[in-house]
Amino acid sequence: MRARIGALAVLGIGVLLVACAPTSSGDDTGESPATVPDEQESTELLQVSEPHQMTGGTLLEGPTFHKDSDLFLVDVMAPAGAAKVLRVDVDEAEVAGVFTDEVSAFTSAQFHPVDGRLYLTDFLGGGILSMTADGEDVRTEFAGDVEGVRMLIDDIAFAPDGTMFVTDTRGMDGPGWETPGRVVRVDAEGDASVIARDLPSPNGIVFDEEDAGLWVAQYNANRIDYLGLDDTRTSVVSAYPAIHVDGGIGRIDSTAVDADGNIYQAFHEKAEILVFAKTGEKIGTIRVPGEGLESATNIAIRPGATDGYLVVSGPAGGFVHTFQAYGEGIRQSNGG
Repeated sequence: MRARIGALAVLGIGVLLVACAPTSSGDDTGESPATVPDEQESTELLQVSEPHQMTGGTLLEGPTFHKDSDLFLVDVMAPAGAAKVLRVDVDEAEVAGVFTDEVSAFTSAQFHPVDGRLYLTDFLGGGILSMTADGEDVRTEFAGDVEGVRMLIDDIAFAPDGTMFVTDTRGMDGPGWETPGRVVRVDAEGDASVIARDLPSPNGIVFDEEDAGLWVAQYNANRIDYLGLDDTRTSVVSAYPAIHVDGGIGRIDSTAVDADGNIYQAFHEKAEILVFAKTGEKIGTIRVPGEGLESATNIAIRPGATDGYLVVSGPAGGFVHTFQAYGEGIRQSNGG
């Protein structure tokens, strides 16, 4: 999920708003696949959006693959009438608008592992919507306060049974020692419970490759925490800082995991992705070339392959770039 602060001037609202790693298996010839370099540059696939005059920019987020291999993403800063959900044919390098409305600012997208619908977190509305891949049959899956406090929902992760885990990224505009952020669990009935609190503006959230625990990127601390869950995934049984990230003036955004458990960490105000082994070592850097590109907020890896895609935004506009992933794509490599 995601976090560049967009000045939605007309709406009078500030919006805050991604991560991949080596493959060890050989191919059918018995030869080892080409080694992915420790450092690589992404390659532009296509431009998806122009800066919107009404809101002062564009910010792409939440890339996620549909079962038909098209890549869906959202533009957080798209005003009413402009495409807020977009569909990219990555093979033909073509883009089409899917959905817009009057009020939402979507910060993440992901397909539900059970019902197959596209789920979107609405940062401004504090809720979660779902729709078909054609942008139809829009439903509210969650809305309202949690423990009496309105959420600033940023990113989303699904357990295999469809239970949602979201980051409440409150505190993003304050100093890192203020910790009002939370991780919230939302069950199939829409009932919400706080499973972690007193956090420095959590942003990215993703299950590990075994669905045993959650990696949570703390935007105001530039660190990735690991939350171990119990067998029912209803409570946290262990939690600790796992990876400290050198962000400089940038801050960490959305997070993804590949089939080997490698962690891809994206940035706000830094156009690159850092890749870590689950044991903490940095194993890769994906740099975004070009002028006017400020943030690389999220990634997706094509399921069952190592074709990586990242969304990058700035004054030059919003783009999809490609890169070589360090492990194959799985459900945890897409969206959020």
